[in-house]
Amino acid sequence: MARNGCTDRVVGAILASWRYDISGIHPEMRRDYEQHLKECSYCSGRLRFHRSLDVTLVVLTSLSVFFSLFALAVIRHIRPLEHVAFSMLGLDISDMYHMLVSAAIAGVCFSVIAFALVLMATPAPTYLGGIAAEQARVLEKRLPDSIKSLLPR
Repeated sequence: MARNGCTDRVVGAILASWRYDISGIHPEMRRDYEQHLKECSYCSGRLRFHRSLDVTLVVLTSLSVFFSLFALAVIRHIRPLEHVAFSMLGLDISDMYHMLVSAAIAGVCFSVIAFALVLMATPAPTYLGGIAAEQARVLEKRLPDSIKSLLPR
């Protein structure tokens, strides 16, 4: 760890083995790790890398779900390949239709399972919730006092 720029080999090794995720640790035990992340630029950079990787996985799997549902909608309502299946491939139209619908449903199922696994395996929901709470605090500071007085405390 020392040659990579980490200031504390022990804490850096522990954080690396946890993929820099300290969200599940009790807040009292988290203080030392948070302090290390503030002081060590190497570990804070690794933390940013891992959280951006987690968010990228969430975005990609959610896009996969969306595009699979879109493909299913296109197949069910437009049926653009009827001519290709009937004349060029020699398939029966209903067989081709059922094959494409089955593939689209399998894609939706696989995408939803991948999305659920990513959400369970990464701290991305907690990380994204923290970003949203931070942005809400920034926006709340910009509000006029007349509106701030209406907010519940």
